[in-house]
Amino acid sequence: MPGSHLFYRDPLHVVRAEGVYLYTADGRRYLDCYNNVQSMGHGNAVIADAICQQSRQLTTHTRYLNDVVVATAEKALATLPARFEVCVFTCTGTEACELAMRMARAVTGKSGAVVLEHSYHGNSRLVGEMSTMKYPAEQRPVHIQAIAPPDLDRGPLDAPAGAAGQAYADLLPPAIAELERAGPGFAAFVCDTIFDSNGALPVPADYLTAVQQHVHRANGLLIADEVQAGVCRTGTFWGFEHHGIAPDIVFTGKPFGGGYPVAAVFTTRDIAEQWAARDAYFNTFGGNPVAAAAAGAVLDYAKEHGICEHVTRVGSYLQSQLQALAARHAMIHRVQGRGLFQCVDIADPAAARSPAPHLAQAVVETMKEEGVLIGVTGRYDNCLKFRPPLIIDEAAVDFAVAALDRALASA
Repeated sequence: MPGSHLFYRDPLHVVRAEGVYLYTADGRRYLDCYNNVQSMGHGNAVIADAICQQSRQLTTHTRYLNDVVVATAEKALATLPARFEVCVFTCTGTEACELAMRMARAVTGKSGAVVLEHSYHGNSRLVGEMSTMKYPAEQRPVHIQAIAPPDLDRGPLDAPAGAAGQAYADLLPPAIAELERAGPGFAAFVCDTIFDSNGALPVPADYLTAVQQHVHRANGLLIADEVQAGVCRTGTFWGFEHHGIAPDIVFTGKPFGGGYPVAAVFTTRDIAEQWAARDAYFNTFGGNPVAAAAAGAVLDYAKEHGICEHVTRVGSYLQSQLQALAARHAMIHRVQGRGLFQCVDIADPAAARSPAPHLAQAVVETMKEEGVLIGVTGRYDNCLKFRPPLIIDEAAVDFAVAALDRALASA
């Protein structure tokens, strides 16, 4: 398996999981504060039973009518603003992002996209090009423009706090103009609504509103990448809800199926009909009855167990406990994030608070020895990422924070 990306210097051999815990072959238990796949908990019996039951009944592609597929689409659309009337299923977030861009290109007649610097959206050729964190800027193709994210701490703009949202949004028109000048033209602005790859930035409240105004003035579409922020992760069902906007296209991925490969693109009837008149999409496995049963079970479980409310409460507790650590550990520069997506920015207090990726990675390794699994993210790979299954409780948070306290003390 060349090119495999295994975590840790000494990778874990995981053999089973339950709730918020992973178990390795040597019998050790680890608190999972990293996974955004099993969003409703590892081994969730409700989701597993739905997959198993549907697999026994019917597994096929989507060229036949099927009640489960339609019912899941309707459940998903009920979580979105009323203008969203169309759901198209795919298997992965990468496929969903690619399809969202195909829609935007069909509707606008243009092919260019604007994304954020150090963005990540997926793995296909086009989506990989939109993932600017993966390759040098000088290799950026002509149909991709990138602008600085709204980082009020280490960003390039020195704007007053009250004007920063508009100032960063105003970086968009020149990027649009360059796409128009170079030939591809402007089809869409694509944004991850928790700003994951930039460290879950605390962006100005008016930033995406101002961005959307620029996008629509240029006759483009605003596409919300909800693979990370969506399906209750930030305390609302979709991350864009925190920003006071209704995007033109929304797509989601891994958390949508709670561990089963299913993703989706949501949009308006008008956009979907314009796209369908110019393009065609079919995916053998995308939204098949088993996949639809998995996603439907996730949606039902989230609603019946008040997962958004739970995330708001426990996420606030996690953030407050991490902030308490910041008062004791000088290497914590800032705690940032929403709900159960929290980042701890690690900086070198002896070097003018500059990002310290070496310290962050050391903490990650020590946390593993303490029995807690976390990751790193951010432009400088210096942000510790806490992104546990959404069913985590305060007792597990206390365990994780105590482990972090010890890891920071020994770093």
